[in-house]
Amino acid sequence: MEQIPEDWQRGLVIVAHPDDIEYGAAAAVARWTSQGKDIRYVLVTSGEAGLAGVPPATAGPLREAEEIAAAEIVGVHQVEFLGHPDGRVRESLELRRDLAAAIRRHQPEMVVLFNFGDTWAPGFANSADHRAVGRAGLDAISDAGNEWIFPELADQPVWSARWAAVAGPTVTHAVDVGDHLDRATASLAAHRRYLEILSTEPVEDQVRFIVDRATGPIEDFPATHAVGFELYHFS
Repeated sequence: MEQIPEDWQRGLVIVAHPDDIEYGAAAAVARWTSQGKDIRYVLVTSGEAGLAGVPPATAGPLREAEEIAAAEIVGVHQVEFLGHPDGRVRESLELRRDLAAAIRRHQPEMVVLFNFGDTWAPGFANSADHRAVGRAGLDAISDAGNEWIFPELADQPVWSARWAAVAGPTVTHAVDVGDHLDRATASLAAHRRYLEILSTEPVEDQVRFIVDRATGPIEDFPATHAVGFELYHFS
């Protein structure tokens, strides 16, 4: 198991919803910002359909505010919401265009995406939004570097990222996050209202379980706490 490349300065994390990053990769983000890297977030939706009993017009701004607070805790100061409808994101040319535009705006060397497989664990279906955003995000990396696919983006210079790191069940590379668990835990806990609605368990207990699960040891990687990724290379 190899260490993920870290000879880069700017990274862009693309996800479907507020809290997606904190459930899986906030500890890695905290590691990278502690190295002085410039990490930015792009969220395709505002998670407005994610709070049972809370109307979307109320839930969207609440979840955006929780995500911005969570990002600040791990050293991320630019968070962008694209406004696609929560729960109804389509893997489409429109989504690829919007993500290619975001990649050109932010000009990352590393793009971090999340599991876009059919399942997130054996027997458990992955969210349709997660599948759409992950697949479109991977395609958008190449789109951002091609001047002809979306000519309506001609006012933004083409940009080619070097890698994509996909957090999910397939792991080819990893990072040691043992020194960054406190910030990852605090970052997830910033989604307090979401977690309070999600479960009757105390928020602190939920957060501890989720972070422990996301940062456990990885086979053949020399760290007690690690986050794993599948690494894709781009020219």
